[in-house]
Amino acid sequence: MDRTNPATGESLKPIEDDTEADIDAALDSATEAFEKWSESRICDRQQLLGAAGDVLRENKHEYAELMTMEMGKPIGDAVTEVEKCAWACDYYAERADQFVQDEVIDSVPQANTFVSYEPLGPVLAIMPWNFPMWQVFRFAAPNLAAGNVGLLKHASNVPGVAKAVETVFDEAGFPEGVFQSLIIHSDPIEDIIRDERIKAVTLTGSEGAGRAVAETAGSEIKKTVLELGGNDPFVVLDDADLETTATIAAQARTVNSGQSCIAAKRFIVHEDVYDAFLDIFLSEMDAFTVGDPTDDDTDIGPQAREDLMEDLHNQVQRTIDAGASCELGGEPLDRDGYYYPPTVLTDVPHDSAAASEEVFGPSAAVFEVTDEDEAIAVANDTDYGLGASVWTEDVERGTAVARDLEAGMTYINQLVKSDPRIPFGGVKNSGYGRELSRHGIRKFTNKKTVWVQQPGE
Repeated sequence: MDRTNPATGESLKPIEDDTEADIDAALDSATEAFEKWSESRICDRQQLLGAAGDVLRENKHEYAELMTMEMGKPIGDAVTEVEKCAWACDYYAERADQFVQDEVIDSVPQANTFVSYEPLGPVLAIMPWNFPMWQVFRFAAPNLAAGNVGLLKHASNVPGVAKAVETVFDEAGFPEGVFQSLIIHSDPIEDIIRDERIKAVTLTGSEGAGRAVAETAGSEIKKTVLELGGNDPFVVLDDADLETTATIAAQARTVNSGQSCIAAKRFIVHEDVYDAFLDIFLSEMDAFTVGDPTDDDTDIGPQAREDLMEDLHNQVQRTIDAGASCELGGEPLDRDGYYYPPTVLTDVPHDSAAASEEVFGPSAAVFEVTDEDEAIAVANDTDYGLGASVWTEDVERGTAVARDLEAGMTYINQLVKSDPRIPFGGVKNSGYGRELSRHGIRKFTNKKTVWVQQPGE
């Protein structure tokens, strides 16, 4: 599997692909491992998760450098990502037993009725390159704690990270076969999903990939979780604290060099504060340092691949051609590597690329609206429904607006983020199902109803 350093465009040492025989052996190993793993005490599984968190912390700089080399994440962000993975391990190490304990349900006095949360088996996880460790641990920590086993098909540009994740679990002491990385391209995925040894599938990726996986898994009647794209609105009401709001808006658009499904992408601003917000926002976006991702002072690194940078520029150019104004950026940087500057578009037509498509890079579309109702209408005018945020000094007002937004997650005076403690997921073309929290750990379980009738009654 070929690799390229996006900061320089230089080739990295390839990593050997797995063969059909390797895939078959991994599926056998997962099936065999599940038999014992699912019967193990949950306290033992939690202890091993805690050990995985320790391995992550002990080697965080090594893993961070690997992410930066393979997909261009600024090194400080990469270290933070590894630490977040360790947090997820800690969270389920502490709470998994509470989340999957039997749930007693009252029925009749003569019976004991409860729901038992029982693991399904080997789960295939198809994961993206943008948060190459966090996306995996967001799946792995709850599911391994629940008693499932995992097989990872990672993005083809981060095979080194895929190998490293497998190593984390090995070094933590997990039994052989409980978590394995398959170094494969997309071609074998359909056959793997159809294989009777796979019991469920989770995917974080594009809408197209989600449709393909859902169709295949659905034909086999297998559970799926799909976390797909987003076109998240960032709604600024007329009473917002503009200095704070605009500063966080710039951060929300450029997190992970703009390559995040939950990054704010459409900035919907009340006309009374539009000009003031835009001035601060432009200043903040222009102040970011674009450069070498191994440099601690870099805010925005390269786009992960050359084709991704080209796609981003194509979206920006099509939006300008449709009538938008480019206030900042708008052209790839003339240097080695795949760098695109912070870009701000205004007067964006509502049917243009920046308004209707997921823009995966540091380009922001800013819209001016006359009132709260128009803000909600513009925010909901998208096929996506992942995250959304509302900015106002009136929390009650913000809560009311948040309830009207069509999204799986709504935040008031906070940028959209994933957190082990709260469920994560979207609606509409952003997918279905939830990860994290108690909701995530229960997704790939058999919620078995048990009715125990007392003898003679």
